[in-house]
Amino acid sequence: MTWNEAKDIIYNSIWKQNQGVVAILGMCPVLVMSSNIINGVSLGLATSIVMLISGAAIAAIREFVPNELRAPIFILIIAALVTMVDLLMNSYVHELYLVLGIFIPLITTNCIVLARAEAFASKSPVAHSALDGFFMGLGLTLVLAVLGAMRELVGKGTLLSGIDLVFGASAKAWVIHVVPAEYNYQFLLAILPPGAFIGLGFLIAGKQALDRRAEAKAKMLAKLTPREDQLALTHE
Repeated sequence: MTWNEAKDIIYNSIWKQNQGVVAILGMCPVLVMSSNIINGVSLGLATSIVMLISGAAIAAIREFVPNELRAPIFILIIAALVTMVDLLMNSYVHELYLVLGIFIPLITTNCIVLARAEAFASKSPVAHSALDGFFMGLGLTLVLAVLGAMRELVGKGTLLSGIDLVFGASAKAWVIHVVPAEYNYQFLLAILPPGAFIGLGFLIAGKQALDRRAEAKAKMLAKLTPREDQLALTHE
């Protein structure tokens, strides 16, 4: 795999084909588990690990799997990996495991995981599939992190609440109280599912606005003469 191929995969995964704000897949965990940064990032990273390993595994056996058995075999591989992640989280971050609850096993049926296995890993080499799977998961994680930060900040006036579930009780001091704790600030609309819909709508609109701006800029530069193009880049 060349560096240009890797850059294309990373760009497509993180931005162009982002599963959270472009493909709009996996909305159930996105809307429910994005109530704060820690929940969103934890679930997103767990999904990324499953997609990384499952993508590589499926790419490695793709030539030996009959077409009529592809779906059940892919699901079996994904389910085995999710079980491993589930058991590891139960062992090492049990309190966080309890908070994430059913959404860890449900990674098995997450349409993002199976869709990338079918659309990319079943047709691509191992390295490409592993990179695509990980960064597709990482793209979703970034959406969960930003959406979680928005909802947590507006809903509770904090950032990183629940970090002690990952790093222990001493990590409670790491929580950032943007609104002082003594005010007992809370805005339920942001914390509840309607806040997730509203926040996700803002993220989708923001990405589309940035894409339109970049497209307009590219068209403007394409119309310039080489001399004008150089001057425009110099002024930037």
